Formats: sequence, C-alpha cells, structure tokens
Amino acid sequence: MSLAAGQPAPNFSALDQDGNTVSLAALRGQRVALYFYPKDDTPGCTAQACNLRDHQEELNTHNIKVIGVSIDGEAAHKKFALKYDLPFPLLVDTDKKIVEAYGVWQEKKNYGKTYMGTVRTTFLIDAEGIIEKVIKKVDTQEHAAQLLA
Repeated sequence: MSLAAGQPAPNFSALDQDGNTVSLAALRGQRVALYFYPKDDTPGCTAQACNLRDHQEELNTHNIKVIGVSIDGEAAHKKFALKYDLPFPLLVDTDKKIVEAYGVWQEKKNYGKTYMGTVRTTFLIDAEGIIEKVIKKVDTQEHAAQLLA
C-alpha cells in the first residue's frame, strides 16, 4: 500500500524522546513534515536531522512542524536528540504501527542481504490532515529545501 498526495494521512499517537504523547489529530491547523528514518545516530539520519534542525526557523515561518519517526526506542531517541540538539519530537515506533500505517516498513537489500526496514520517506501533511507531498528520494543534506520547494 502506497500513500499519495491528496489522501488523508493515517492518524497516529506515540511517545516522543521525552515521554510526551504526540498525535496527528492534535496537530490539526498546522502543516506537519512527518519524516521516517532508519536509525538514530547513523551518518545519513544525522545529516538529515541536522539539516532540518538548521532550517527550523524557516520551516516555522511556513507553519511546518517537523516530526521524526523511527523504530528506535525512547533512550536512543533521547541520546540522538541531545547529542545534536534536535528541536523537534522523535517518535518511538518500536511496535512499527506508524511505519506500517504509512507503508514505509518494506523489504530492503544491503550487501546482498534482504531484510525488513524503514525506507527513508517524508510526508508533508497539510493543516487539514491531507498529504500534500510525499518525498521518496530524500536528500539528507538538503531535506529542508525539498520540503520548502
């Protein structure tokens, strides 16, 4: 199942790195950049998170709230967020409910091995909860620019 622009974004509710509950329903009225990434504190994921952090003000002026999601736990998220001073929530999805709802938990191949993992994807969701844009080819160095384009 693949979500596309124009479709309603699946609702979710999960804890972030500080134990706060974040839900899509509570974010109505603002745009949300829901970005899915494979693993905390890895080179690509760090570049992506830091690019979003460095452009936080510009994203805010466009009423875009950034939320990261990976299947890592709260402790890993907290360490990652503190290490890089990330100003946005990182949702804990250890039960894979959100990655599965958004269709980003998929078969991947690496060095000839096949395994299940999170495919780096970002959904820009409008103030009414409708998917505005799906970014499948994420540029980890220039991700904020992709969101604002």
